[in-house]
Amino acid sequence: MIHWMKQLNGKTNSALYAPLLRQNNAEHLAFLRNLEKEMERENTLFIPLEKLKVVVFDLETTGFSPDKGDQILSIGAIKVNGVEVIPDQTFYSLVHYEGILSTEVQQLTGMIDENLKNAPALVDVLLRFYQFTKGTTLVAHHASHEKSFLQQANWKLFKTPFKQRIVDTAFLIKLVEPKSERFHLEDCCSYYEIDIHERHHALGDAKMTAQLWVRLVKKLKELGCQTLFDVYERYRK
Repeated sequence: MIHWMKQLNGKTNSALYAPLLRQNNAEHLAFLRNLEKEMERENTLFIPLEKLKVVVFDLETTGFSPDKGDQILSIGAIKVNGVEVIPDQTFYSLVHYEGILSTEVQQLTGMIDENLKNAPALVDVLLRFYQFTKGTTLVAHHASHEKSFLQQANWKLFKTPFKQRIVDTAFLIKLVEPKSERFHLEDCCSYYEIDIHERHHALGDAKMTAQLWVRLVKKLKELGCQTLFDVYERYRK
């Protein structure tokens, strides 16, 4: 929680951008400018939850440890405006992967090696994803997984840290349902009577998490939390 409450200090170091700037790549330049703006934007803490614009997203990966070589296989996301899920505002892409998927990952996600070998490179997918998320707060379920992969990818591809806030719906469950032991996405969805569809598909999981986010926002408001700042303050008590 502490890193959610910290203010982002200063602007990014322009020296980190030099290798990319020399490439004269318009997409990279746009991404970097956008990143600076996101780092400077802190007013999302005080926007009423019913007006907060978020992008709920999910990653499918080869495993759980990006520092040990696990990689992103797909990214799925959907926009939510306050408590309204916007069904036609979605993002989905497979990510290029040269390795051989384990049988477990194939069975879990339904992905096949051939499709991943023909998919766009991670750098291109991330640039499009960050453009899609511009001006929003990110939301994910068990967000530490997504954050660790984005941190590793950002440093590897852009030589810049990932500092955008990600609100974790699994954490919010602990606030609104303190006695609950339901923390897996499918368990949370069952509890809130959300249809479970396309589980372990990045966009499918993002859509279910978006419905969960809407339910949790309503619960948070019943607890007196009007903004994300109120949420964090309640956690500190």
